[in-house]
Amino acid sequence: MRIAKYIAHAGYCSRRQAEELIYQKKVMINGYLCISPATNVLESDVIQVDYKEINIQNEIKLWKFHKPAGIITTTNDPKNRKTVFDLIPKNLPRLMTIGRLDRKSEGLLHLTNNGEFSRYFELPRNKIIRIYRVRVKGIVQENQLNVLRKGIEIDRIKYAPMKVKLISSNISSTWLEMELIEGKNREIRKICFELGWDVHRLIRTNYGEFSLGRLEKGKIEDLSNNKYFKKIKKLIK
Repeated sequence: MRIAKYIAHAGYCSRRQAEELIYQKKVMINGYLCISPATNVLESDVIQVDYKEINIQNEIKLWKFHKPAGIITTTNDPKNRKTVFDLIPKNLPRLMTIGRLDRKSEGLLHLTNNGEFSRYFELPRNKIIRIYRVRVKGIVQENQLNVLRKGIEIDRIKYAPMKVKLISSNISSTWLEMELIEGKNREIRKICFELGWDVHRLIRTNYGEFSLGRLEKGKIEDLSNNKYFKKIKKLIK
């Protein structure tokens, strides 16, 4: 197994991030500096990242977490703000998030112990659908929704057509449902700003065939027995 893949399977980070760590000279194999992501290793080899030994985790695990607004989706925050990892139980293995939700956003967030599994969900070519409920200030016109259905360009960045529907509306606010596949950085917020919509809430309700359901804010649920998880896990192995 190549070293970058080993690090990903150990749940340390994604394969791409592992390659970056190798180029930054932060990976050692049996006490020697690793200089290439293509280096092959055995399970008996001693692998260190930032001088900390890591071990491969053979069983892929997955959890879903209901992220509250105001929480950071990162392992460590330089500003010392509360992160997702401050809220999850301490007895869980080393985990990474699948994708991100910005600080103000809330809803469904997945955590896994396997970088390859995380990468599968994040790759655009796998066309994993993400569904969001969005509350914006004021009344939204149908012709504005048609702009999104056709696709929009902002600052020379093209955003693909998306499925969007109006859930409810009154004088003060409108609830929308938006369906994304690409998932560019802060895509929904950028699009809403371009259309003059002030976003009050942004909630991810679905990621692929996984749904937030009735999971309470700040709670985590093991998805080991989920049929969809078992199906995807076979593709990773």
